[in-house]
Amino acid sequence: MTGDHADHLVRVLRARLGQEFDIATGSVVRRSRISAISPDRVEFELGEEVTAAIPADVTLLIAIFKFDRMEWAIEKCTELGALRMVPVIARRTDTHLASAAAKRVERWRRVARQASEQSRRAVPCEIDAPAKLQQAIEFPGALRIVLSESERQAQLRDVLDAAQGRVVLAIGPEGGWAEEELKLFHKTGWISASLGPTILRAETAAIAACAIAMSELR
Repeated sequence: MTGDHADHLVRVLRARLGQEFDIATGSVVRRSRISAISPDRVEFELGEEVTAAIPADVTLLIAIFKFDRMEWAIEKCTELGALRMVPVIARRTDTHLASAAAKRVERWRRVARQASEQSRRAVPCEIDAPAKLQQAIEFPGALRIVLSESERQAQLRDVLDAAQGRVVLAIGPEGGWAEEELKLFHKTGWISASLGPTILRAETAAIAACAIAMSELR
């Protein structure tokens, strides 16, 4: 282990020879023992495979909102088990946020990677480059659900009963999806669902939707 990870282990965690850690190797998590330490490098003996949570096949299309809250949503949804997230430029996405989003992707990926490691995921969460809604809406899935505060009948938990294969959840920006966007979702085969009678902030809606999906699909 080199770079920032090694630096964190050596300087912050005061790693010692023989100390054990769980290491995510990209496909599995293994129990590992430190065999050598230098200022910029930590070597491990890889041991037995550790049982790690297997993420459900859930992709989140998240309309871009204020970056500090967006990062918080990415972190928490990664911890919950989302497999992939697609930042979306929606009708009500603030103009300066939309123009700056492409420069934030690497930071979002770093947040997701660190959250994946913290939650001991064998498979890290993927963060796509920002896309306009017209492109993102074509993202494939066996069940595609748009979260809408105007939906009065279908609850997300009930809609997920029919899930088989990849589930894609679309979460709107501050102010919600515009009427023409909801029409576009319905025209392209998406199902509307609600998170309940209360109006949630965008980051709360993303986390709540992800938590419900993980609970139902596992």
